[in-house]
Amino acid sequence: MSLVEMKVPTIGESITEVTLSQWLKKDGDFVKVDEPICEFESDKATLEFPAEASGKLIYVAKEGDDLAIGALVARIDTSVTSGVTPEPVVPVIKPVDEIHKPTETQNYATGHPSPAAGKILREGNIESTAVAGTGKDGRITKEDAQKAVQNKVEVLTAPSLVAPVVRNIVAGEREVRVEKMSRMRKTIAARLVSAKNNTAMLTTFNEVDLTAINELRKKYQDRFVAKHGIKLGYMSLFAKACAKVLMEMPDVNAMIDGNDIVYHDYVDISIAISTPTGLVVPPIQNVESIGFHDIELKIKDLAEKARTGKLTLEEMKGGTFTITNGGTFGSLLSTPIINEPQSAILGMHAIKDRPIALDGQVVIRPMMYLALSYDHRIIDGSTSVTFLVKVKELLEDPMTLMMDI
Repeated sequence: MSLVEMKVPTIGESITEVTLSQWLKKDGDFVKVDEPICEFESDKATLEFPAEASGKLIYVAKEGDDLAIGALVARIDTSVTSGVTPEPVVPVIKPVDEIHKPTETQNYATGHPSPAAGKILREGNIESTAVAGTGKDGRITKEDAQKAVQNKVEVLTAPSLVAPVVRNIVAGEREVRVEKMSRMRKTIAARLVSAKNNTAMLTTFNEVDLTAINELRKKYQDRFVAKHGIKLGYMSLFAKACAKVLMEMPDVNAMIDGNDIVYHDYVDISIAISTPTGLVVPPIQNVESIGFHDIELKIKDLAEKARTGKLTLEEMKGGTFTITNGGTFGSLLSTPIINEPQSAILGMHAIKDRPIALDGQVVIRPMMYLALSYDHRIIDGSTSVTFLVKVKELLEDPMTLMMDI
């Protein structure tokens, strides 16, 4: 017997441990070289682990185990040179009137989610009974769960809301469920606590009148879509406005490294994206020098990857400034937490028609509150206020942003 040991590989500089979230092959299966055998969940992404040789798979670790880099995951017996030959399937011929009849007995797997699928459904607050399984014997696969969560996200963001699936709770029940915190959730929690404890964080507020931006989008939207294949959204306009001001005010685009201040001559804006497993903030690089359509296309691509668990570690690295939009969930005002090691984060909020005083008259305008949380160790109060005012002015007169003046 010749055994090849499969160990957790080095994944990234800051990653020292992973969780074995799902086996993709059964214990004893014949696997081919480079064929994925399991999935690892790291602090930032989910990764497939390929076989290093062909042979019989022998489990060592279990699903849910936390494994250090270099820990033994499985062994492959390379003396086994082929898979088990399946028994021939004898077709069963049924009368025509019975073809569409449901079977009286179902396999145990029918309607049951795999471990990874169950985790996704729990985090997405979706009952397994509401999901149709496409796996063997009707088992709910990871892909089924991801589609169910994506469908729920699409429903919740649609103009007309459909009532979500809720758990049936009997009045008076006092059920308690204890679930292991996911590695991503633990990392998010640790980073947020670190930001609160290790920065001198303050938040300043302002408000912006979006009348001009709404008129611009309405006037040019059709031509923008016809040329670029994507809509001109608020996020690209806000990102571009922030990038322009960040290039003028490098302190807000800088970060502290020990006793040094690191300045950047470029702007990489991290966009906060909500996913079933937690919040991720992949950056868009060189926002100061790319077009509005490039920003919109990149946001769409990153959001789709984030919600389907396909973001790579490389796509999660970096960022000099962050934008988060709580307005998509109805938030009117908030104090966002800095995304370390960055020094500032802009919070967008819901757009509400409100009365304001303009030229001595009361008018109704589409208004949004803006919040800038910043690290007072590197950014002075006057700098933060000036930054927010400059962003406000660009958004209220977007032609100056388009013409770069």
